Amino acid sequence: MEIRKAGPDELETIRNITHTTINAIYPKYYPKGAVDFFLAHHSIRNIEDDIAAGKVFLLLDDDGKAAGTITIDGNDIGRFFVLPEYQGKGFGGALMSHAEEMIAKKYSQIVLSSSLPAKAIYMKKGYISADYNIIETENGDFLCFDTMIKNV
Repeated sequence: MEIRKAGPDELETIRNITHTTINAIYPKYYPKGAVDFFLAHHSIRNIEDDIAAGKVFLLLDDDGKAAGTITIDGNDIGRFFVLPEYQGKGFGGALMSHAEEMIAKKYSQIVLSSSLPAKAIYMKKGYISADYNIIETENGDFLCFDTMIKNV
């Protein structure tokens, strides 16, 4: 397993991990308008900007295949996705530990926005809910998520 900063040539890989995971998992928890909001939020342009700023990391399995991604912006963790076939095998934990270690070098608190399917995972890692958010999306659907924090 290897975690490294993503380069510009890996834009499509990061988009694929992100969109594949959203399309596989989020429709089980959210209405269509919320899923479409997530996909638009993680657009090619937004990913490209984050890669250019050096904020995006890529996780590779032992065979060098892309398995997950995480974005670190100051003390904020975002765009944390592990392809469905790699979930439950320690890849997400490795990515999260990597992000937490990097953030802890400069900050005393980590902040992230938690989707419904990820909230229990974050709680097990010591994050607490600091705020509950609701965004109205297309078709009158709602996207609900928590802002979570962890002191390090």
